[in-house]
Amino acid sequence: MDRSKKPIMANISNRHLHVSEQDLQVLFGTGAKLTNIRDLVQPGQFACKETVTIATPRNKIDNVRIIGPVRKQTQVEISRTDSFPLGINPPVRESGKLEASAPITLIGPKGKVELKEGCVIAKRHVHMTPVDAEVLGIKDSEIVQVKAGIGTGRETIFCDVVCRVNKDYAAECHLDTDEANACGLKNGDKIIIL
Repeated sequence: MDRSKKPIMANISNRHLHVSEQDLQVLFGTGAKLTNIRDLVQPGQFACKETVTIATPRNKIDNVRIIGPVRKQTQVEISRTDSFPLGINPPVRESGKLEASAPITLIGPKGKVELKEGCVIAKRHVHMTPVDAEVLGIKDSEIVQVKAGIGTGRETIFCDVVCRVNKDYAAECHLDTDEANACGLKNGDKIIIL
């Protein structure tokens, strides 16, 4: 199949975090629950009302939004640009692969959590269902190239994009703010898998 005939929606992944139940209770107090303010494209995921400050010995960034639901392990995702004022060098990783990632401190209204590891720059990726994958001739964990910024005058081909295939996903490409700015991408624009 000509993959250009099946473009996929892209959305920009701004700095955010996923939080464990235990860390949620420390940051927001005993009995705290995440408050859904907006459903995201991926089924079951939502932007939360709750935000925290992420901090290092050098600097901090306030109002970093939590993405729900709670997860097994707390994970902070930032851009390379965010890492400079924070004075850290997080690795580029797939979600959940946190071993030897950067340390960071989370400060909430009720307490703080010091992560020895857990801060990453998210590896660019495309979510899709098994049906999408079959139509596009793609397997789970396959590495592809995507063309983004179509029609912006800054069209860019991104290499090393991982495909995540799962029946619970919706077709969507995630690029971070640095990548989106480089190619003039806006939320909802289409990318083409090459």
